[in-house]
Amino acid sequence: MKPVSIGCIGIGNVGSNLTNNLLKSNNIIFVYDNNNQSYSKLKNLKNKPCKTLKELTQKSDIIITCLPSPKAVSKVLKTILKYLNKKHIWIEMSTTDKNDMISLSKKVISKGGKVLECPITGGEHRAKSGNISILVSGNKSTFKKCFPILSLLGHEILYCGKIGNASILKVITNYLASLHLVGIGEALSVAKKNKIDLGLTYKAIKISSGNSFVNETETKVILGGSYDVGFTMDLVNKDINLFNKLGKNIKLELGNYLSKKFKLGMKILGKRSFSTSITKLIEKDAKIKLRAKNFPKQLIDKQKKQKGIEV
Repeated sequence: MKPVSIGCIGIGNVGSNLTNNLLKSNNIIFVYDNNNQSYSKLKNLKNKPCKTLKELTQKSDIIITCLPSPKAVSKVLKTILKYLNKKHIWIEMSTTDKNDMISLSKKVISKGGKVLECPITGGEHRAKSGNISILVSGNKSTFKKCFPILSLLGHEILYCGKIGNASILKVITNYLASLHLVGIGEALSVAKKNKIDLGLTYKAIKISSGNSFVNETETKVILGGSYDVGFTMDLVNKDINLFNKLGKNIKLELGNYLSKKFKLGMKILGKRSFSTSITKLIEKDAKIKLRAKNFPKQLIDKQKKQKGIEV
């Protein structure tokens, strides 16, 4: 594939991993973040970080955003919109608001640009290895054109149809992950109170009908004591709010419960505490520690980079 110029906006926990995978390719990579310290996470950066969004936009054909909130996405797009033209493709990889995404996409298209909505799912460790899953919405021909770029970033890539669909599906999957996380905390607590080793409990859940992606990943760092998943309470709260907004005409008992639970978690533990720390509230109430021997402090995807495939 002929090298293309790619501008990456947002070099946070996830954005830095995505950018590092792009830096392994022969493409021309430009970066911008409003926190200059973020650039220290990047490896083999050949071009100096752009000083402004205008500079990045003018130097790039493909612009990738990976930002912490819908507000941040809107702010960036409003800034770069005046510099966009028909050469540009905007790839949005954050978890954002469906309506905002549709509105911003129309503005980009009005400038002659193309848009792909590409939220990622599967954890920071898989973003690092390049084996993250990607949900993609937008024009099918644009998807095909950008597939080689997306393949550098992820493994399983699912085309979801029109703009807005991928954001809805990403919010749904994040809601389920948060629900599983609270369930895991209660399940481990019951095992602990009944004097069952939590390492044994993890194995039992893993081979059972009660298993989940959350158990196979986040349970490990809970039992290891670090809680480090690279994802924080405020981001969970944002995603649950987006989920409840999508289901505003439905009686979402669990959605409302999660909203209250994570708001309490932010109040007690801090909004930048790891999302897995929500289990600390359960530990505190039960007067226990959810720990087991030989569990990691950090999640590492031990698989080599898998080829990107459309599923």
